[in-house]
Amino acid sequence: MPSSPPVDAHLTGAVSWLERHQIGLYLAAIVAAGLVGLTVPAAHTLEVAIEPVLALLLFATFLGVPFATIRRALRDGRFLVAIGVLNFVVVPVVAFGLSRFVDDEPALLFGVLLVLLSPCIDYVIVFAGLAGGASARLLAAAPVLMLAQILLLPLYLLLMIGPDGVAVVEIGPFARAFVVLIAVPLAAAAAVQAVARRHRAGVAIERTMLALMTATLFLVVASQAGAVGASFGRLLVLVPIYAGFVVVMVALGVGAGRVFRFDPPATRALVFSGTTRNSLVVLPLALALPASMSLAPVVVVTQTLVELVGMVVLVRVVPRLVPSLRG
Repeated sequence: MPSSPPVDAHLTGAVSWLERHQIGLYLAAIVAAGLVGLTVPAAHTLEVAIEPVLALLLFATFLGVPFATIRRALRDGRFLVAIGVLNFVVVPVVAFGLSRFVDDEPALLFGVLLVLLSPCIDYVIVFAGLAGGASARLLAAAPVLMLAQILLLPLYLLLMIGPDGVAVVEIGPFARAFVVLIAVPLAAAAAVQAVARRHRAGVAIERTMLALMTATLFLVVASQAGAVGASFGRLLVLVPIYAGFVVVMVALGVGAGRVFRFDPPATRALVFSGTTRNSLVVLPLALALPASMSLAPVVVVTQTLVELVGMVVLVRVVPRLVPSLRG
């Protein structure tokens, strides 16, 4: 009598299936969340669950960061310089130019700059990998990108909005969001790796990352869909701004890859890093803003929706723009 397949085999097969269909799952979560957010009056209360789920998502993300090899990653100087120049020199110029279309509305302006000035550290790794990009290099660079944006974001906001515009922001909620969403998950992930780099618990947590990403997207969209619908007219101007950002940064990312003479996988990774933004991480910061900036979280969520549609397209387009050497 043949023996039944082991549980691990079923789990591996299920994870493999989920990974192959993750884009569809993300889009399905967004559509379902939109329906819930627009039809269930109390959906906005899901907002309270965003922070803990996001903290778990970032913990799972950081758990995949090879902390033991970060020193080696830091020696990948040319890639780090390229990704730094693209995200912290080129992107601020592009973001400032695009933000001029909403500079007469403080909440829209703050939200646009908050999200466009923050490079992604989570699902950028997934989408770059699906497009054949060097996702491992992005994963190793994630802590550096996170630290750099924490240090530079306040400076850029001060330069682009001015002291009066930044004065409405309270430091306390921002500091708390950094500790809860960045410092604690990062330290916890490093501790798990230090105890047992491939402990079964660590592997299990990494495997939940797709589910956590789907849950985060659902909570974010469902809790904010009502606000998006209520302010749809004012938010409509953001769609061409965010879409324009994707188009411009794809072109500049390809150009940067050529300037630095990267191979196709590294160039594709560079394109996705310059294009994707840290919307899920900065959303709690936007939610911590005072009542006068109540529209800022919806501005951030709008960017998430536009960007995810763009990512689905780019997974197909970027390999054509940056063909493999064999191609």
